[in-house]
Amino acid sequence: MPKLIRLYITQVAWGFVISAVFVGVLLALNVANLRHLITGSEIGLIALVMIWFMNGIVFAGVQFAYKIMSMAEKPQGPRRGTPVAHSFEPATVKQEAHAGR
Repeated sequence: MPKLIRLYITQVAWGFVISAVFVGVLLALNVANLRHLITGSEIGLIALVMIWFMNGIVFAGVQFAYKIMSMAEKPQGPRRGTPVAHSFEPATVKQEAHAGR
């Protein structure tokens, strides 16, 4: 299996694990009375799976993007450009006067 595909699969799996922890914390803290809404409804299990899955998509994307961006090579040397000497002198602009109408 190519390394990039393996990396993607592992980061997606971590994203869904993070989502499960996040949904567990939401239910444990009863944010917005979510635990009561899920346990008190006959389709609460479907709602729970949807919350986990949708958050899993978001967390998996963020996890994969973070991992890819952290693989970049660190820049060598100073990060600032070379200083440029500025002269703040007014520029002369010539304007010809037109004869009145």
